[in-house]
Amino acid sequence: PAWLRRLCGQLLSERLMRPNGVQAVVRGIMEGTGAGGAGAEAAAVDWRKCDTVAKILASCPQQCLSLQGYYRLVCPQILDLLHIQDKLTALQFQRVATTTLLTMVKEHPQLAEKHLLQPLLAPLLRC
Repeated sequence: PAWLRRLCGQLLSERLMRPNGVQAVVRGIMEGTGAGGAGAEAAAVDWRKCDTVAKILASCPQQCLSLQGYYRLVCPQILDLLHIQDKLTALQFQRVATTTLLTMVKEHPQLAEKHLLQPLLAPLLRC
C-alpha cells in the first residue's frame, strides 16, 4: 500500500542521514548475499542488489531540505564504505560505493566532484 511505501521511504531517509546511516542501510539490505551462493546466478543477484542499493543512495530523499545538504551528509559515508576491513563485506560495500559514485557523478557532476571526487583524489593531488 502507498502509506507503507511512504513510511518505509521516510524511515530509510531518516536513517541514511544519521551518522553511520549509510553503512547501516547497506548492511541491512545486503545481509545474506554473497555468502555461499551458487555460481553465476548468485553473483548476478548480488550485483542487482548492489545496483539497487546504489540507486537508493544516489537519490535525494523528499525529507531532505536540499540536494547540497544530502550530498554533504551522505558522500563522506559513501567514501567510508571503501575502507571496510572484512573481506566479504568489503567486496559488496565497494561495489555499492563505486556504483553510487558513478551514479552521482552522472546525475549531479558538480556536487559529486565537490563531495566525492575531490576527497577521493586529494592524496593523489598532494603528491
